[in-house]
Amino acid sequence: MAENDPHAVLAALARYPPLPAADGRVAAVGGFVRDVWLGREPRELDVVIEGDAIEFARALGGELVVHEPFGTASASGPGWRVDVAGARSERYAAPGVLPLVKRASLEEDLPRRDFTTNAVAVTVEGQVIAAPGALEDLDARTLRVFHDASFADDPTRIIRLERLAARLEFAIEPHTAALAGRAGFETLSGSRLGGELRLTFEEPDPVGVLAALAGRLPIVVDRELLDVALALAPADADRAMLVLGAVVREDAWLATLGLTARELAIVRAVRDARVPEQMAPSALWRAWRLAPVEAVAVAGARGDRDAARRWIEELRGITLEIGGEDVLAAGVPEGPEIGRRLARTLERKLDGKLAGGRDAELADALAGEA
Repeated sequence: MAENDPHAVLAALARYPPLPAADGRVAAVGGFVRDVWLGREPRELDVVIEGDAIEFARALGGELVVHEPFGTASASGPGWRVDVAGARSERYAAPGVLPLVKRASLEEDLPRRDFTTNAVAVTVEGQVIAAPGALEDLDARTLRVFHDASFADDPTRIIRLERLAARLEFAIEPHTAALAGRAGFETLSGSRLGGELRLTFEEPDPVGVLAALAGRLPIVVDRELLDVALALAPADADRAMLVLGAVVREDAWLATLGLTARELAIVRAVRDARVPEQMAPSALWRAWRLAPVEAVAVAGARGDRDAARRWIEELRGITLEIGGEDVLAAGVPEGPEIGRRLARTLERKLDGKLAGGRDAELADALAGEA
């Protein structure tokens, strides 16, 4: 580990586009510096400047995203992303709302950050600037807030605290842990909470983070069930919505999180997922033909794993070689009867009662009413 070595940070900057000149000081900050010193691969480059962050980001080139109220911007290109913020101080007009900001120096900027271990900057000249206690807490692998109102000002820090503790394997300083334990999310909008949960699902162990939050969110985390369900889930599953559906209990709360209609449908299907009583392939098809694959994985974890595995790996991919147009061309009148005949034929194919290919399927579909 290149502990507290500014040269290691400057070397890591070489993987990004050259940082443009600015009127004031320019520094890598926060998680980038922390992760370099821990020997970890930084997720992205965070830069703070004493000046206009938007113009600085624009000078980097690439795709630009601007957050005008905060004076921040992101620039990105193939394989890189740089988040730029102007050095600022913050004031919270009310608990849980976004802060009011004004320009400040690097030294004034650092203590506004969530935890001391993220309050370290390295300028492009190699100067290390740290908030009081930051370097000591980083060396001790300890997460600590700057003041007692930190979680009340911004409750999303409660979730970030558990994410960082799990990802970095850092200890939470006892007073910080007590403050987080007493804090809640009542003042936080559902959309901001949903955004933090989305970031949680990107963690190496999102289930562990959710388990740490279970007493403060309306969720119930069954680690064993989730481990089985995630093992059953195929590569095309939305693992985030699988996890959310398996832990959520309150539909009213779920509806506030800013999920898309598709995501809500998956989560609700997962929450209500069950294994059918009959295990014949046709019975599984009838039970799960409209269910998202995430719901099948959780149903299998709650009941018959082999049934879920068979559906996911085999049965959901079985289809007929004929379609409605074939049955219509053979003389069956247009209407719901065509769908019923095709469903019956598919069930017989699933159960191994139909030999042969296209011709056998068509003959079966034409053999009497469904």
